[in-house]
Amino acid sequence: MIKTIRIGFIVNPIAGMGGRVGLKGTDGEAYYEALRRGAKPVSPIRALEFLNSIRTRNIQIITAPKVMGEDIVRKSRLRDKLFKIINSINQPTTPEDTRRIARQMIEDIDILVFVGGDGTARDILEAVDKKVPVLGVPAGVKMYSAVFATTPRDAAIVIEDFVKGNVEIVEREVLDIDEEAFRRDKLVVKLYGYLLVPVSSGRIQSSKTIYQDFSEEENKIAIARYVIEHMDKDTIYILGPGSTVKTINKLLGIDGTILGVDVIYRGKLIAKDVGERELLDIINKYNKAMIIVSPIGGQGFVFGRGNQQISPEIIRRVGRENILIVSTWRKINSVKVLRVDTGDYEVDAMLKGYWKVLVDYNRFVVKKVV
Repeated sequence: MIKTIRIGFIVNPIAGMGGRVGLKGTDGEAYYEALRRGAKPVSPIRALEFLNSIRTRNIQIITAPKVMGEDIVRKSRLRDKLFKIINSINQPTTPEDTRRIARQMIEDIDILVFVGGDGTARDILEAVDKKVPVLGVPAGVKMYSAVFATTPRDAAIVIEDFVKGNVEIVEREVLDIDEEAFRRDKLVVKLYGYLLVPVSSGRIQSSKTIYQDFSEEENKIAIARYVIEHMDKDTIYILGPGSTVKTINKLLGIDGTILGVDVIYRGKLIAKDVGERELLDIINKYNKAMIIVSPIGGQGFVFGRGNQQISPEIIRRVGRENILIVSTWRKINSVKVLRVDTGDYEVDAMLKGYWKVLVDYNRFVVKKVV
């Protein structure tokens, strides 16, 4: 007989809001700037998708009040599994709410599930350390840590496997970046510690890997040369984040961003570090557009991690046939498959399948997006 598992459930209600508006995070004052730019909540949608995807009935849910969990549980198909609500929260919510509620629930739960990004993972780490297994439902902008399921639906399957005892509990890294440095276009990643994570085959992402050596840089230059030589003069090019893609800017002598989304036309920068709204305006002005993106090293995500400005609507408008994936040999060989997690199930389905990936000057490999 399968025993009933108690799940602690905490939602960071502002996680991920900065992504589509080009803020690369929502920590601190960035939250208010995200609101000013018209950002919409992301994590409640992801949290509800997670809960509604759980098929097992052998669970009870202990959650935070209101927007930090209770509201979403009551909207879900698991509303009858709500067992207990922990304490109270501030308005607006704070990281201390996350830490305090996590500490209060750990004695009563078998596993803690949080919905957020790397910043939320750090709060959970500080609160619970290795006292209980922890699973992250991806809802942030970056998510470099190795504690997240690949998608909310995969998180639900991990929980089902956890209930059945079909997982391995493994120490996984909690990583985060300096968001202030990130917004200044500098990538500073730090290891904060380890959480115990239930690992189910292929459903937990790896931590981000950063590659940097001389041969890697030569490889990026070769890729950029090929892209530039084959650019169409009537097409706008939407360049995703990352040093592989942004080597194109470097060879063109363009002062773009490394970690944001830039747009070039006829070899010139026409928009720098843009959000979804600006991209839609630009696409409306031009007849043809192409998206150039590179997967995250060690994880394989092409869309849905760090480039949410290139939203499902942007992808639909541009079309699958006008997306180019580029990667160095070393990065592409570090992943078995590529992944997408745009937050839109239909767009994810459209993007799945086999892709040609540009890995050197006029050299391609075929990789599957799952």
